[in-house]
This record gives sequence, C-alpha cells and structure tokens, in this order.
Amino acid sequence: MINKLEGILKRYNDLSKKLSDPEVISNSENFKKYSREFREVKPVVERYNELKKIEQEILGAQELLNSEDEELKLLGKEEIEILQHKKDDIISEIKILLIPKDPFENKNIIMEIRAGVGGEEAALFVKDLFRMYMAYAENKSWKTELLDSHSTDLGGFKEIIFSISGKDVYKYLKYESGAHRVQRVPETEASGRIHTSTVTVAVLPEAEDVGFEINPDDLRIDVFHASGHGGQNVQKVSTAIRIVHKPTGIMVTCQDERSQLQNKLKAMRILRARLYDIFEQDKEKEIASARRAQIGRGYRNERIRTYNFPQGRVTDHRINLSIYNIQSIMEGNLDELINALIEEEQKEKFEELEE
Repeated sequence: MINKLEGILKRYNDLSKKLSDPEVISNSENFKKYSREFREVKPVVERYNELKKIEQEILGAQELLNSEDEELKLLGKEEIEILQHKKDDIISEIKILLIPKDPFENKNIIMEIRAGVGGEEAALFVKDLFRMYMAYAENKSWKTELLDSHSTDLGGFKEIIFSISGKDVYKYLKYESGAHRVQRVPETEASGRIHTSTVTVAVLPEAEDVGFEINPDDLRIDVFHASGHGGQNVQKVSTAIRIVHKPTGIMVTCQDERSQLQNKLKAMRILRARLYDIFEQDKEKEIASARRAQIGRGYRNERIRTYNFPQGRVTDHRINLSIYNIQSIMEGNLDELINALIEEEQKEKFEELEE
C-alpha cells in the first residue's frame, strides 16, 4: 500500500506543477482534466501526509521508553497508544479512498426483466419484480420510464424493459443482474403444489451517458403494426419499431408508444445499452478479477437470489444471506440486501489492496 501511496503522492506533485503551467492553463480541456484528477487524489495525499506525521510522532514517543524516568516511560506508552489508534483510523480511511470506483457508479440504467423457466408463473413473477424495483426507485426518489413490454393474457410479462435515473442508480442496482428464482404456489396451480420458476434480470448502464456510438450502416430498421394481447393489431398505422444490429444479431423491438419516432428513440436507447454492456463485459474479462466481477456485475445465467414464499425467505446466494421478511422485500425495501452486497464488495477490494 505504501508503494501505491508514494505513486499517488508523486502524481499529485506532478499535477500541481501542470496546473501552474501557462500552457496547461490556456488549454481549457487539459486544465479541466488535470483539475479533476487533482481533486480525486488530493484527499488521499492529505491523509497520507497525516499518516507520515503520526508515524514520526510515534518514533518520538518511543524514545521516551528508553528513559530511566518511570514517569516519562509511562507518558511515552500512553502517547504511543493514542497515536496508534489515530494511525489505525487513518489507514482505514486511506483504504476506503484507495478502493477503485466503479466507472458507472453515477450512471442511469436500463433494466430488463425476462421470464425464464416456468411459463405463466415466471411471467407473473416478472411483474412482481418490476413492482418491487418501482417501489425501491420511489423510495430513493429516482425517476422511472417504461421503454417496452410484452404482456401475457394473465397479466404477467414475457419481458419488460424500463429506465431508472437519479443519484447513484447503478451503484445500488448493479447487483441485481442475474437469475432470480421463485418458489411458491402459482396462481395458475389448482392443486396447491409449490413450483420453482426463474426470471432473468439485466442491469445496463445508459450508453448515452458514456458516449458509446453505433454505426448507422450496421443497423436494419423495420416498421410494423403494434400488437396487443394474443397478437391482434391495435393500430392501423405502423408505429412499432424493430432494430437489428447486423454485426451482433441483437434485435430490439419497441411498440408501447403511439409515435414511430418515440418508439425508435426508445429502441435505440435499449440497443446502445445492450451493445455497450457486451463491450464492457469483454473488457472486464481481460482486466478485472473473477471475484470483483462476480459481486459487482452479475450475469444472466448466474443464479443470484431465491425468493421462497412458503418460508417467507429471500436468500442471496453470492453472500449466503437469508432474510425472513419476503413481503417487505417485495414491497421494495431492498436496502438490507443491497447494503450487504456493497459491504462484501468493499471487503473483497480491501483484500485486493493488501495483496
């Protein structure tokens, strides 16, 4: 850790010189870039300087232990204990400051929820999870917008796609990506048997916020009639949009809006987010540790959580946490789960810093 801190101190001094350089000052883009980096490293340097000062004070107090005067020895011992506590506190603060921030931490997201195994029961659980996240977003004073949905005859959803925007949205909801399993007696089950169904959740950072561009020549855009339950056409005018990204084969449809333009804009938001997610996952496989990837960004084929209604239990399998208050969680009270995941990720990053 000391080597890393010395490197940050050196960079801090370099940045101080750059920010006093007339050539840098005259270039607004470079000045902003260096100023932003300077602000990021300054708190670390300040705490590191405090740490070095305390270590010097500890050395001074240790000299008192060599004194033949018993009172001075006792004074030195007490002083060392006080300084050691201060040192430990500063080291803890420095570790937190050194934890790499997720580059998407403050980004808005697009969330996709899809029915997996379980037919109509899975589709109904998609609706339940959608309501859960809507309630959680309301608790956080976040803004939500429905982008696309495909409903079933019983009121569930084969899939539903929506955006959530606000402060630290991705920071809290990134852990929701993966397979969610539900165990309960379905509304469609007359015999009262418990069924197990699955739903997949994808949490994608909004690509508009990160400047991800798509080549228009790579797209095929089709227009068709929007359809309702059972596939019947609900509009005479073709307003629904289908966009295919030819290089990857990714297809997005949007039909919830009455305007063709609005549907196209929403479809492009979803496509950008999906393509950027693929790009980031490929990059992460090359540079990120397996542990960080598992906690920080779940994948759709990874079972992350079980909702067991007969037992009133929700279990997050990544951290082996079970909460016996399923009704509260389904009402959007996710803080206990999400805060535990944040703490686990921080713990893992602490361990990485110490390696």
